[in-house]
Amino acid sequence: MDLQAAPPRKIIHVDMDAFYASVEQRDDPSLRGRPVVVAWRGARSVVCAASYEARKFGVRSAMPAVRAERLCPQAVFVPPDFARYKAVSRQVREIMLAHTDLVEPLSLDEAYLDVTVPRSALPSATAVAEAIRARIRRDTGLTASAGVAPNKFLAKIASDWNKPDGLFVIRPRQVERFLTPLPVGRIPGVGRVMRGKLEALGIATVGDLRGMPLEELQRRFGSFGAALYRRARGIDERPVEPDQPVQSVSSEDTFAQDLPLDALAPAIRQLAANTWQAARKTDRVARTVVLKLKTAQFRILTRSHTPEQPPASAGELAELAVALRDRVALPAQTRYRLVGVGLSGFREPEERVPQGELFDPGPPMGASVKR
Repeated sequence: MDLQAAPPRKIIHVDMDAFYASVEQRDDPSLRGRPVVVAWRGARSVVCAASYEARKFGVRSAMPAVRAERLCPQAVFVPPDFARYKAVSRQVREIMLAHTDLVEPLSLDEAYLDVTVPRSALPSATAVAEAIRARIRRDTGLTASAGVAPNKFLAKIASDWNKPDGLFVIRPRQVERFLTPLPVGRIPGVGRVMRGKLEALGIATVGDLRGMPLEELQRRFGSFGAALYRRARGIDERPVEPDQPVQSVSSEDTFAQDLPLDALAPAIRQLAANTWQAARKTDRVARTVVLKLKTAQFRILTRSHTPEQPPASAGELAELAVALRDRVALPAQTRYRLVGVGLSGFREPEERVPQGELFDPGPPMGASVKR
């Protein structure tokens, strides 16, 4: 039988520009052209987003709000309104779905699209990306940047190339020439620590990395070494997955003041209720309970437990999470600024797990779902 090779993939990565801050500037004309920081004020708050005007001062997402205020005293702080951001995100998603069913959301503000066989009659992936960006601007009043490439890894790098409000295309014949001079830090997953390890080996660019044998990278970095080997050659076989199964669900909260370990039970129980409520939105069953703690010195600890039977109620989840405190061996005087409760190890139910009581704590606070 004569089998034809599948056509090369055409992948688009769409990334909204300074999304939360841009929504705020769109809806409040007085904020346009000003450095906007989306965050609650206070010693415990972190930056959710920063406008490009604020980024010029070094303000970045996930930065402590107090540091952002020091870097940019004239910044306008706006409390986040996630309901509004989610509504705009749904609007953008509908624009993408007009061109392909293969849309993989990564967050509210970015997604991958596979347009190898687009729904629309546009002649190329570049034309699809241009049409999506134009309609986002027309329908939402916001801008988006896009990268077009043969795979997800390259498309994500490309979408960041001409930000904001830009488009960059990497064609298959251009991959090696494009990657060779790039700093290794441009590879997703290569953060400050990994970059330092690679530079200690004389690897500063992707071209340098390409010269390292697979066996050597695996010996030093395990499975991530194999991923580095593939990325250096522009290889990424991951498909765009529009319906990814839930992998983990979690909720966390930062305290107004640091607390000792034995004072955390009420917060753990509330967060367990939030996590349970979020987990009920999936048909999959979680096996592992996770407790996350952050000390006053910003040290992060996680403790996990996989019981013989998955937790069957919010109360059972709370008891398991509270019990995980006993596995924290730090000095008694240690204080904690953040606590989180999560569920992971989701699997398809072989048998229906009894749900126990139907606990409805109200809208989850700080809950997140990873797919």
